[in-house]
Amino acid sequence: MRWIKYWVTTARRDRLRAATFLFFFTLLSVSVLSREATSQETTLRTQSNVVLIPALVKDQQGGIVYGLPASDFVVEDDGVEQTVRLDEVPEVQPISLVIAIQRGRRAYYEFPRMSGLKSMLDPLFSLGTVRVALVEFDREVDLTRDFTSDGNLITVDLNHLQAGNGGAAILDAIDYSVSLLKKEPEGRERVLLLISETRDHASILRNKLDAVVAAVGGSNTLVYTLTFSPALSNIFDTERGTNMEEMHASPDLLAPMLMAVQAMRKNIPKTVAELTGGEYEMFETRKKFDVRMNDFTNHLHSRYMLSIAPKNPHPGLHQIRVRLKDARNKTVLARSSYWAEGNR
Repeated sequence: MRWIKYWVTTARRDRLRAATFLFFFTLLSVSVLSREATSQETTLRTQSNVVLIPALVKDQQGGIVYGLPASDFVVEDDGVEQTVRLDEVPEVQPISLVIAIQRGRRAYYEFPRMSGLKSMLDPLFSLGTVRVALVEFDREVDLTRDFTSDGNLITVDLNHLQAGNGGAAILDAIDYSVSLLKKEPEGRERVLLLISETRDHASILRNKLDAVVAAVGGSNTLVYTLTFSPALSNIFDTERGTNMEEMHASPDLLAPMLMAVQAMRKNIPKTVAELTGGEYEMFETRKKFDVRMNDFTNHLHSRYMLSIAPKNPHPGLHQIRVRLKDARNKTVLARSSYWAEGNR
């Protein structure tokens, strides 16, 4: 009987030890998982607060300034100076580019001046890391070509541009293009090249400029706008005799007055470019267009990739200011706002 009692006692001790071990193992596992979850949560929250700020620095003559360290930049978030980090940019940065071209109103007369666009894209396609989509718009916005790395397909599309109706839904085109770019994989530079006139005609989002700007900033899209003036182009084409089928084939004495009126109205491409840290340029001739496009391709790889990590940013729109500690006739082009979702 003793051995039975001893066996029972030993079995009880073994069960107690096993239960105790299981209890402490469970506590340890919960503790480890808890620490891991907390660590992951903190990491995710920190990552979500990082604000990327591509910045282009130009000198007084418009040349690009290279070689500046992070310590030369000052970034303020709602007036509060932030710690600035300068991230390394790969030598060959993968790029997703949407080209949005106006086809409505008088844009058809600008197509010959844009003929150099195809050749200007060749250096980008030669890198092997660019994907390009083509969007055309008048009153409506249409996707002519989804993202492709085949430059020949884009060339064919550009050779077959057709005149559109009497609309120029610029804001709708920007919003649609940004929605395309948002679907591109992370790690790719998102770029929108907008070619249009300055004034919006027929956009559904015409009165929602702030929402479109927020969408551009939220997607970290770089905007480059090349614009033309219909009134100015009409004057030049009249002098050249290339618009005889238009109503004002003879010199239009009201054109300068019309240009002045147009200038007083909101310039949508310029506004979007300035608010998002992009670039805005105008062209009147094919030569000017080629020069602007050459600048565009060069500037794509000339930006400083700044970043800040605001602590507990309030949800909503934030105003940011980027400047140099010692400007000395230098100009910084960078986004002026971003949208924070807040901590979850």
